[in-house]
Amino acid sequence: MKIIVDGFGGDNAPLAVLEGCAAAVKEYGVDLIVTGDEQVIRKTAAEHQISLDGIEIVHAPDVISMHDDPVTLLKAKSESSMAVAFKLLKEGKGDAFVSGGSTGAIVVGANFIIKRLKGIKRAGLATVIPTIKGCYLLMDAGANLDCKPETLLHFGIMGSIYMEKVMGVKKPKVGLVNVGAEDTKGGDLQKEAYALLTKAPINFTGNVEARGIPAGEVDVAVADGFTGNIILKLTEGLGSMFAKMVKGMFTGTGKLAALMLLGKIKAFKKSMDYTEYGGAPLLGAALPVIKAHGSSNGYAFKNAIRQARDFVSGGVNDAISQALATLREEAAKEKED
Repeated sequence: MKIIVDGFGGDNAPLAVLEGCAAAVKEYGVDLIVTGDEQVIRKTAAEHQISLDGIEIVHAPDVISMHDDPVTLLKAKSESSMAVAFKLLKEGKGDAFVSGGSTGAIVVGANFIIKRLKGIKRAGLATVIPTIKGCYLLMDAGANLDCKPETLLHFGIMGSIYMEKVMGVKKPKVGLVNVGAEDTKGGDLQKEAYALLTKAPINFTGNVEARGIPAGEVDVAVADGFTGNIILKLTEGLGSMFAKMVKGMFTGTGKLAALMLLGKIKAFKKSMDYTEYGGAPLLGAALPVIKAHGSSNGYAFKNAIRQARDFVSGGVNDAISQALATLREEAAKEKED
């Protein structure tokens, strides 16, 4: 398996990217292609004694920044590390793509360079977030601010398949984020999406309120990108707040208590650490694309590469295509009847 990595995507690139790549080659046995300025990549690796064994470098002289218009990926920034990586993926030079770069540019690249799976009109960012019972998948986490009911239906199907194939959850519980549990709650979007999801070939458990999500009531939380991004950012903010509050409890006279609970504190911190999950898959893209967090360190990039490997080996896109084909067949039969 060969995975393509954007060498200059992320706040800590290229050092963190190379650290993650070297660790992934050693631990997972994957082959990698890293795109970016070859001279800078080799210099960085040499200065930090990072092995480039198992890593092919494809030169890309330009970089698309967080401040660039995402569409510049297609023309003005067509020689950037991200654009070159997308082209390699499209040409079949690799099986999956990982980048910690601009989310907007990644969405543009997925939609216009590698396209979407048949039947999918909007690819969505699927972010794995910890809960009191384990974790859940939030989709969409911000790629599509405005959605149609059919889009939310597809999010539910794709999210369910990902949780089963990659995260190992059997019959994932899929919930529609809403302001109440009753099927009459919400606006037209939620009501129409609810009706579609009840007929989908997934374990749809109905509406889920925001307070039920961190409690682990669902394995997949379906929402439009606007709502999903608010949930994501609020969760990140609360996680940071709780971490600071816990740390404050054990300062001064609490040091002895902290030592006694050190193991549990570390376990809690690890469960809330985004670097453990690596990144967010862009579900619906025709080929596997993983969006790593912009501030990813080497450990996070290593896990993002693992996520890409599991996406490919789990046959996620094949399963999604099959589910969508079945859905189209059933819809055609209903029309005939």
